[in-house]
Amino acid sequence: MVALAGVLLLALLLGAGLARLRYFRGDAFIACAVVLCVTLLLLFVALPVGKSLLGAFVDDEGLWSAQVLVERLGQERIWGLGCVAGGVRCGVAWNTLALALMTATGTTVLGALIALYAERGSRRLTRPLNVLALLPIITPPFVVGLGLILLFGRAGLVNQALEWAFDIPPTRWFYGLFGVWLAQMFAFTPIAFMILRGVVQGISPSVEEAAQTLRASRWKTFTTVTLPLMKPGLTNAFLVGFIESMADFGNPVVVGGQYAVLSTDIFFAIVGAQFDPGRAASLALLLTAFALAVFFVQQRVLGHAGYTTVTGKGDAGLAMPLPDGVRWLCLGVAGPWLAFTVVVYLFAFIGGFVQTWGRDYTPTLAHLRTAFDLQWGEHGLVWAGTAWNSLFTTVRLAAIAAPLSAGLGLLIAWLLARTQFAGQRAFEFGALLAFAIPGTVLGISYILAFNVPPFELTGTALIIVLCFVFRSLPVGVRAGSASLRQLDRSLDEASTVLRAGTATTLRRIVLPLLKPALVAALVYSFVRSMTTVSAVVFLVTAENELATTYIIGRVGNGDYGVALAYCTVLIVLMSLATLLIQRLVGERQLGRRGVQGH
Repeated sequence: MVALAGVLLLALLLGAGLARLRYFRGDAFIACAVVLCVTLLLLFVALPVGKSLLGAFVDDEGLWSAQVLVERLGQERIWGLGCVAGGVRCGVAWNTLALALMTATGTTVLGALIALYAERGSRRLTRPLNVLALLPIITPPFVVGLGLILLFGRAGLVNQALEWAFDIPPTRWFYGLFGVWLAQMFAFTPIAFMILRGVVQGISPSVEEAAQTLRASRWKTFTTVTLPLMKPGLTNAFLVGFIESMADFGNPVVVGGQYAVLSTDIFFAIVGAQFDPGRAASLALLLTAFALAVFFVQQRVLGHAGYTTVTGKGDAGLAMPLPDGVRWLCLGVAGPWLAFTVVVYLFAFIGGFVQTWGRDYTPTLAHLRTAFDLQWGEHGLVWAGTAWNSLFTTVRLAAIAAPLSAGLGLLIAWLLARTQFAGQRAFEFGALLAFAIPGTVLGISYILAFNVPPFELTGTALIIVLCFVFRSLPVGVRAGSASLRQLDRSLDEASTVLRAGTATTLRRIVLPLLKPALVAALVYSFVRSMTTVSAVVFLVTAENELATTYIIGRVGNGDYGVALAYCTVLIVLMSLATLLIQRLVGERQLGRRGVQGH
């Protein structure tokens, strides 16, 4: 802890020294911020991940060799294409790419439709849409998988209905590519929605009114003005969805069946009987290469075009209502999807309040009492339930990590948008790197990097908080980057002309205009910290048991009722936390009127 504080203090002194030497325009705040962020990314992302990935070049005898990497990545299982009964079987690399592209496209389209309808459709439905769209993100991954299995599994309601109505025998058709894709769509669409909602809010009505003044129809205005101005949000949502899909472990394990992807192969290479960390590192290196490729494609798509829509000028124009075709598309696609979301969760949560799912549906609160029983003892209130300790620990650590992750993410986004310095692209990709690595690899990387002096953190609560912070960091960076592209630099310059310092400008001018991105970063960081599994499964100790490890332990013992009851409590708690965050941060005020009629 002392060594860490010393390194961060030295980073601040180095930043101040660079400012005195007239680097970063002589601005001490910017210089210190850049050096501090670079130091944090090097220490808690590049160092552990690099140390883990270097294992790809080490053979079984501990010798360095580039040939061993070629042999590990050149296997038939990774790149092979072959015909099997019922279709074509692809290698895990092609499986991962196909799934990631499908998920990123689907989540971006769905997130955009929900965001458009929430902001430009019926204002009466804005709040319900926000709640329903965010429901999957505040749910432990176990619940989504179980709800989908109860609906589409071999003994699920859909198969039972098909057998009853058409005499079609139950099969395992759901397990595989379709099942994983559907589960990932549930899990990652809310992230796209949170990123795109702020972008839709930021589009200036005046530019749409200018197009309509030139006799452009609503459809023409939407396709030539509104949609192009959403490009930063769309590309950032696609990038996050792609990387999230590649790094996802829980959904492929639960509903993947025989459909293997890189993240599951990495996990079983580490914890399976084979225990081949070199192979795991090689596959993780391949995942990183895929993420890097998509990152550069996104940069090329955005290019150097301008997307500024929020300036210092007053803008009391009316936001253009959606064209009829787009509005009906939003209703026709997003509406059923949100209704389907409600159905999945209803089936999943019922399991926590019946005796035994599938055999005895008698309502009971026994599972809830097992986890969260309260008793009045001789010395006062007794937290008698077995889950209280894990819940208190998880809430405490998540509450510490969320503001740190959101603040650091938005600061990095602002530096990338407003400052030019050498190595900026590498700096930006470094902020995304923890996203591209599967959680199990990141957890093991932290153990390898911080198990010895001078940074001996293994077994402490601090290493869990750091894992939470840097695992969630990319969402704040991408949400902030999308919103900052809409803010005119003249706002910063006007504040500077009035002799406000950089820190003051950031606090009083920029941050209030980034409220949607701040909400997205805070909500995502908090709920991801509350529900993450793979990244912390190797970091928890008896003193720092987390909610998800408690749930996984109950599932492993076949005690699904207690696990689902705990999940219900977590969802209620995270829903309240989300509402509290939105209330404390508030809405961004842009001086605009509502949407013209509906």
